[in-house]
Amino acid sequence: MYPVLTPAGTERPGPPRPPLRPRHSVTAGAAGLLLAAPAVVTACRLLGTDGVTPVPQLLALLPWLTLPAGLALLLAAAARRRALALTAAVVLLATGWSSLPYTPSAVTSYGPPQARVRVLAANVEFGQGTGALVRLALRERPRFLFVSECDRACGTALTTALAAVLPHHTAVVAPGAAGSVLLSADPLHERGAVPATLGMPGATTTVAGRTVRLQLAHPMPPLPGASGPWQRELARLRDAVAARVSGPALVAGDFNASQDHAAFRAVLDAGRLRDAAREAGRSRVPTWPVEGHLPPFTQIDHVLHSEDFTVADVRFPEVEGSDHRAVLADLDLRGPR
Repeated sequence: MYPVLTPAGTERPGPPRPPLRPRHSVTAGAAGLLLAAPAVVTACRLLGTDGVTPVPQLLALLPWLTLPAGLALLLAAAARRRALALTAAVVLLATGWSSLPYTPSAVTSYGPPQARVRVLAANVEFGQGTGALVRLALRERPRFLFVSECDRACGTALTTALAAVLPHHTAVVAPGAAGSVLLSADPLHERGAVPATLGMPGATTTVAGRTVRLQLAHPMPPLPGASGPWQRELARLRDAVAARVSGPALVAGDFNASQDHAAFRAVLDAGRLRDAAREAGRSRVPTWPVEGHLPPFTQIDHVLHSEDFTVADVRFPEVEGSDHRAVLADLDLRGPR
């Protein structure tokens, strides 16, 4: 009961306050639970950190987290919890804003084009997509082919079938997912590899009289509860591209990271690199997974390039037998400005 003042100023008992409906409490609780993941993951994205499990895994799902955030807003409104509804609205707006497609870099001028370079990067999933990749490469005729999860049999099949168009190669020969091979239409020099669990070979070559650094990327995935190797190997890749003093560079492969991951953006920043998909306005086209019951939901396969290149086109062809889409990028190597 609560008091009610009469005109004479005396108090008399008023009607009882309506009790909180249990249904509203349950609805508000559900809204809070739904809001937790979008709030934490979006905060980490805005703060530029990948956090710990499950944040690195959920960052790959960032655009999809607008769904639980939106549902949390509806439930909070239905429960008549204004503070919770306001919080949900802020989280939904922040998550939606963070999920917008990345815009191309702001660039004002380039030198004249010197050569058109076609790059193809593909993960063939333990070699299962080797035959399909051969057919794709013969049809598209890339100048450089970066292949992840390519074991000895896969490497032999590729170098044999593509010997006429991509006669030069360097590889990390290893079983299963640890093998990788880089094939080139031009002679390769200064071969080496970034130390990692999965093969990351690299080399230099010459295009239009200029030395171009080539590096295949395939760090470990951020496994739940064990994202340390993923972070360390992306850091090694970052240090390798940062060691390039100047000149054209191409870094391509399965990064096991999207542009929503701080560790991936660090690679871009350290090497002064750009993502070809972003420059082509296709930064949210998912490349994984393309097998199973789930639709592809994240772009973890990339072709990165230095400022010496501009992007003419980017496509994402499927490779039968693999759980990744390939990335096919047409780039123009530019002369001095």
